[in-house]
Amino acid sequence: MTVVVKLGGSVVTEKDEPETLDETAIERAAQAVAAADAEVVVVHGGGSFGHHYATRHGVSRAEGTTDATAVREIHGAMQRLNDAMVDALADAGVPAVPVHPLSAGARDGDGELTLPTDQVETMLDEGFVPVLHGDVIAHAGAGATIVSGDELVVALATGLDADRVGLCSAVPGVLDADDAVIDRIDAFEDVAAVLGGSEAADVTGGMAAKVRTLLDLGTPASIFALSDLDAFFAGERPGTLVAGAGRNES
Repeated sequence: MTVVVKLGGSVVTEKDEPETLDETAIERAAQAVAAADAEVVVVHGGGSFGHHYATRHGVSRAEGTTDATAVREIHGAMQRLNDAMVDALADAGVPAVPVHPLSAGARDGDGELTLPTDQVETMLDEGFVPVLHGDVIAHAGAGATIVSGDELVVALATGLDADRVGLCSAVPGVLDADDAVIDRIDAFEDVAAVLGGSEAADVTGGMAAKVRTLLDLGTPASIFALSDLDAFFAGERPGTLVAGAGRNES
């Protein structure tokens, strides 16, 4: 069984403090991945690393840059975070290896992401756990733009025909106006009124963009808190199920 799991930037970093890790959360996540009985692909967000530099340079999913210094600074921050994540996973006994989207994919002139997954599939076949991350990526006609971890999850889950998809967030799921977890989302219109952006610097659109992106995924995805990561790997569906209209939940 192939599982794609994203560890949100707000989970693995202190998102409002530049380049600050949440080492306790990272260790807990690493232990959960180590105990998983599946082929796992890990994606992590940018948190206080990539978002900080992307905001400084005005780079987002929609706004690009042709400044090589900006690209190096954004990617460099994400590489430092990725190094920390890979090291933590390795310390927990996970055969983790880094995969950097800047060198692996691109956007075309319409903004569509191309991310070949053959290398990731081969890594899985050889017993490795690939670890990808939100990044800056070449964008035809726009220089370079941000690719979010959520976009990578969709590309990976589609390319690898993943059996399960999970997004580990700082909240226990998508919350309604009363801060209760919404069990299931089939269409964005169902939750549009209650979705807002992130309070800290975030150039990828917050929860609203997350839900929109996951609704385009053929495989239902669960959004849940770190405390539910073990349950997710055990086969449960904690938090919010983003299913899309008419999709099979199996």
